[in-house]
Amino acid sequence: MLFSGRRKKLGNSEQTELYGQALQFYGQPPIENISLTEFEAFAVDRLKLLKTVENLGVSYVKLSEQYDKKLSQEFKNLNFPYRAETDDRKVQSGLSEGEKRRKDHISHFILRLAYCQTEDLRRWFIQQEVDLFRYRFNELSPQQKLDFLHKNNLQYNTITAEEKKLLKDKLVNSSYAVSGITVAGQDFYKVPFQDALDLVRTRKVYLKAGYVYIPHQDIVTIVLNDFRTRLSKALALTARSLPAVHSDERLQPLLNHLSHAYVGQDYSIQKNVGKISLEQIDSLSGKSFPLCMRQLHQALRENHHLRHGGRMQYGLFLKGIGLTLEQALQFWRSEFIRGKVDADKFDKAYAYSIRHMFGKEGKRADYTPFSCMKVILSNAPSQGDHHGCPFRHSDPELLKQKLQFYKVSPSGISQILELVKGMHYQLACQKYFELTHNIDDANFSLSHPNQYFIESQKVLGGGRDIKRETDPPPRSQESSAAKGPAAAREADDVAEMTEDLDSFFQDA
Repeated sequence: MLFSGRRKKLGNSEQTELYGQALQFYGQPPIENISLTEFEAFAVDRLKLLKTVENLGVSYVKLSEQYDKKLSQEFKNLNFPYRAETDDRKVQSGLSEGEKRRKDHISHFILRLAYCQTEDLRRWFIQQEVDLFRYRFNELSPQQKLDFLHKNNLQYNTITAEEKKLLKDKLVNSSYAVSGITVAGQDFYKVPFQDALDLVRTRKVYLKAGYVYIPHQDIVTIVLNDFRTRLSKALALTARSLPAVHSDERLQPLLNHLSHAYVGQDYSIQKNVGKISLEQIDSLSGKSFPLCMRQLHQALRENHHLRHGGRMQYGLFLKGIGLTLEQALQFWRSEFIRGKVDADKFDKAYAYSIRHMFGKEGKRADYTPFSCMKVILSNAPSQGDHHGCPFRHSDPELLKQKLQFYKVSPSGISQILELVKGMHYQLACQKYFELTHNIDDANFSLSHPNQYFIESQKVLGGGRDIKRETDPPPRSQESSAAKGPAAAREADDVAEMTEDLDSFFQDA
C-alpha cells in the first residue's frame, strides 16, 4: 500500500477486479495512493464497526432480527457496503456503492497492519472480521453466493432439481431445519467431504461417495472456515513485514494508536472541574467507580502508595472526573505521607508528575484519562502493582472473590466470568455496571472508565449532572475490610519520573 498526499485513480479494469463484488476474501492488497487523513479516517470507521460487531454479538443472538437491524444501521452510518446494490447510484449518504467497497477494502488492510502485532490483537481482529463476514455473506442472494464461491475457487455447485428429488428423504433426515415441505425450495451444495469436516463430525449433512450435500444456510460454515484460515495466515505474514512498516515515521504512530484506539468522547475536557470534593472520593469509589479504579483507590488507602502505573491510571481518571490540580496535589500528598514518604520527599519526587499530567510541566500537554482499550492492552501488573483491567489481568478465582466481596450475586458473577472467558473484557465491565446499579440494560457501549463514572452518576442522580455534596460522607469501609500485605515501596526520583511519563503517554 502506498501513501501520499495525492490519490492515484484506479482504472476501470482494476476497479472491477478489486470491487466487482460486494464481498471478498481480501486476497489482494490496495494498489492506490491515499492520504494519511483518509488512512486514519477509514481505519477509525472500521474499528467502530468491529466494536459494534463485538458488542452486538454478546448482547443479541447472532443473525437475529435485532442483531441484523442494529448492525445494518451501523453499516449505513459508517458508509460500508452491506447489501449488493444493482448499480453504482449514490445513496443519501453521498457515497456510491463503489466508493463504499473501496473504503471496506482499504480499511480492512489498514487494521490488518495495526492488529497483527500481538496474539491477543490478532485473535480479537479475526473473531470480529469473521462475524462481520458471516453477516454480509448471509445478506447475499443465492446467485451472489454461488458467484462468490466460484470467484474464490470454491467450486461448489448446487445440485439439480432431479437429484434433489432423488435424494429427498436422505436430505431431510440428515439436514437440520430441512423438512419435506421446505426441501424443494432450498439450494443444496455438493461439496468434497474434506472441506466440511465440522459438519460431517456433527452429522449435520448427508454423506455419499466422498461428497456431502449442504443446505444453503450451512454453506456459510465452509466459507467462514476458509476465510478464517486465510486471514490467520495473512496476519502472520503481515507481522513479518512490521519492521519495514515501522521504519516509516508517518505510519508507526498511527498504527500504534489504532491498536490501542479509543473512538469515543474526549474526557480531557473537564466540564465538572471543581464539582468533586476530596471528601466525596471514598463514597464515589464504592458506588460510581469502575472496578479498575475501585481497586486502585482501595490499594492506595490500604498501602498509602501506588507504583508508577497505578498513579498514572488513577491520577488521570481523577483528573477526568473533575479534580483540580490543587485538589490532586493535596489528595496524593495526604495519602503518601501516611506511609513511608515524608512531605519533603513527596514534593521532590512525586509532585512534579502530578503537575506534569495536568500540563503544567515538561512539554505541557493536557494528558487524557486512559480508555478501556489502553488499560486492557497495558503491561500486565506485576507483584505489588494494582493498575490494569481486573477483568483482563486478574486470575478468574481472584476476580470471583473480589466480586463476591463487592456483593455481586452468584448468577451475576457467572455471567461476568463467562464474558471474561470469551475475552469480552469491556462487556464484562458493562455487566458489572448493570449488576451494581440494579438495571437490566445499561443502554450504552462502555469504552472508557470516565464514561462509566458519568453514566453511574446519571443513574444514581436521575440523569442530573454531578452535584457537590454539602456534608462529607463517612469513609468507606472497604479499606479496613480487606487485610492484604502492604505493597513494596519503590524509590522514584524526578528524572526517572519524567522519562517514564514521556514514554508512558507517547500514544495517549
